[in-house]
Order: sequence, then C-alpha cells, then structure tokens
Amino acid sequence: MKRLCLRHAAPLFCLSLFLAAQVAAGADAVLGLAEAEQLALENDPLVNASIARSEALESDAVADGQLPDPKLRTGLYNLPLDDFDISREPGTQLRLGIQQAFPRGDTLRYRSGKTRAQARAERVRARLERKKLLRNVRKTYLEIYYQAEAIKIVRSSRKLFQNLTEITRVQYGSGGSSQQDVLRAELELSRLEDRITQYQNREESARGRFTRWLGHAAWRNLQSELPVLQEVPDGQILERGLERHPEISLRSAVIESQQQAIAISKEQYKPGWTIGAEYRKRFGDNPDDSSRSDMGAVMLTVDMPLFTEKRQDKRVAASQKRADAAVLDRANSWRKLREMLATATANRKRLAERIQRYEQRLLKEAEENAAAALHAYQSGTLEFTSLMRARITELDIRLQALKLRVDLLKNHADLLYLAAGEEQ
Repeated sequence: MKRLCLRHAAPLFCLSLFLAAQVAAGADAVLGLAEAEQLALENDPLVNASIARSEALESDAVADGQLPDPKLRTGLYNLPLDDFDISREPGTQLRLGIQQAFPRGDTLRYRSGKTRAQARAERVRARLERKKLLRNVRKTYLEIYYQAEAIKIVRSSRKLFQNLTEITRVQYGSGGSSQQDVLRAELELSRLEDRITQYQNREESARGRFTRWLGHAAWRNLQSELPVLQEVPDGQILERGLERHPEISLRSAVIESQQQAIAISKEQYKPGWTIGAEYRKRFGDNPDDSSRSDMGAVMLTVDMPLFTEKRQDKRVAASQKRADAAVLDRANSWRKLREMLATATANRKRLAERIQRYEQRLLKEAEENAAAALHAYQSGTLEFTSLMRARITELDIRLQALKLRVDLLKNHADLLYLAAGEEQ
C-alpha cells in the first residue's frame, strides 16, 4: 500500500514542480510596451462599454422608427342596471374595435435618425477612449522605465562614491585629507541611497497606476531598451488630420443628434392621427320579431396643435439652443486639440535640440571633468569638495539625459494621440 501511494505521489510532485516553474517563468517574463498596450485594450471596460452602448442604440433606432402598437378596444355598452338584461334595450352593444395611432409628420423618421446619431457618437467615443488609453499606457510605461533606469544609474554611481569614501578614509589616515572630507563623502553616499528610495517610490506609484489596466502584469520587469513608437506625420498633416480626430467626430455626431431633435420638435406643429374601426354586436329582437342588426363604426381622431406658444415654440427654441451649445462644444474641442498640437510640436523641437546637445557635448564633458577631478584630487591639486561636485554633476547630467529621452517619447505619445487613424 505504501509503495502504491509513493508511485502516485511522484507524478503529482513532478506536476507541481512544473506548474511552479511555469508561474515563475511568467512572473519573470519581460513586459514590452506592445504587450502592455494589448493587455490594456483587452481589459479596458470603457472601450467595451461604449461599444455595447452603440449596439444598444442601433437596436433602439430600429424600434424608434416603428409605429406604436395598435390598441384593441372591447366593452359592453348601454347595459341596463335594473335587471342586466342584454336583450331588452336596443342600444345594448358588445363592441370590439382596433385603433392605430400615427405620430405627427415625420417624427418617427427623425426620432430614428436621432438615435442612430447617438449610436455613431458612442462608436466614436469608443475610438476616442482607445486613443486615450494607448496614450496613458505609453506615458505610464515610460515613467516606470525612467524610474527603473534612474535607479540603475544611481546604483552604479554609488559604487564610485563608495570608492571615493574609501580613498578619503585612507588619505585621512595618512594625513592627506581632513575629517570633514570623510564626513562629506559619507553624507553624499547617504544622499544617494535616499535618492534611490525616492526613485523606487515613484516607480512603485507608477506601477500602482498601471495595475488599473494590466493587473498583476504591471509588476513585471520592463525591457531594458527604450521602447520604439511608430512614426508621427509632420505638423501640417497632423493639423489637417485634426478634423478627423475622434474628439471632433464625437462632437459632430452630437450636433447631428441635436439637429434631429430640432426636426422632431418642428414636426409637433403638425397634427397627429388615430384611426380605428369597431364591430358592435347587438342582442334581442325588433318589435316585428326580426333580429336586431349588428353595427360597425369607423373613427378618426386628429390632434389639434392650436396653442403652440407655450409648448411647441418653447420646445423648438430649447432644441435650437442645445444644438448651438453642441456647435460651441465642438469649436472648443477643436481649439483644445490645436493647442495640444502646438504645444507638443514646440516641445518636440526643443527636446530634440537638448538631447543632441547632451549626447554630443554634455555627457562627454561631464565624464571627462569627473575623471580629471579625480586625478587632480589624487595628485593633491584639487579639494575634495570640487571632486564631489564634479561627480554629482556627472550623475545629474546622466539622469537628465535619460529624462530628456523619455520625455521625447512621452511627447511622441501625445502626438500619436493627436494623429488621425484608429491604429494610433
């Protein structure tokens, strides 16, 4: 029995090890920007909610274009209350009728058109939410990347500062430096450790925001290389494409919906119609012993829009004001997009200039200055304070160069948001 249990336990143990290895491999997998975008799009509720609302409104549009359901009428009329004899009085009738209402003018067509415009607005809103989602995911990913890479840079510099601290202690022991130099070196080393903690805090905060779209995948390690984003059209193409931006298309769909509402309100000046037909069954006999004849009726009911000042006129005026407000909202959205484009274009130009300056001059000069300062300090021709300033300047320039490259990509993400096309 014991041998049998061991024989079954061995495969289960191997299976558990395999599953644990798969989980660990998934946790250690590197998260790229393309995968982050895909996961966010799959899990985002806003885009899916807008799509669901647009499908619901498409169904509503079909229903809004249909006539009201016909009404069935029946009843027993002119029944004597003293004996409830349905055959005594010639006016006693059992009536069975049907009615069909016809709304005023082309109300059904405009009502259906209004709902279809609302459905288009929701479809466009889904595109807009998708573009916003991609922009936010890209910028958050880049923020996490910057903080993680900054930690690596500071940690590599900490080793240099540790070496400087050891050199200072040795020289202090031999009388070549003062105690203040040793304390200054230890102070700068502690400040670097605090800097690392700050970057870690910012990285964890950004990853916390990332969990909104990625869940547990937000805590995976990122790729070590800067992500590559697709090309952005030039400024003129971007500006012309703003007319097709989902933000403008959404406002245009709202305007169309409001215009349909104006048409609906104007149709209320026209009369509405209701037609009906009845079969009227009579009971009993005539005085000559002949059966009483059954009867029929055809009816027409017409709405009379005679007093329009405080109803139809007010509704038309209100619909027109709402349409005017929608036009102004579109103009305001257009201005905001142009402002964003002008700002992003200017920032991209200056960021590119600064990156070129850092890569061609500042990084090299800071490294050479730090190396020369160390050599001069070891030769006794430079004070320790100047050496520390040179090292700190080199570290700051490396961090700033990284930040500029990341900021340029964030700017790129903003321009992709402004670019026409759903793939951005």
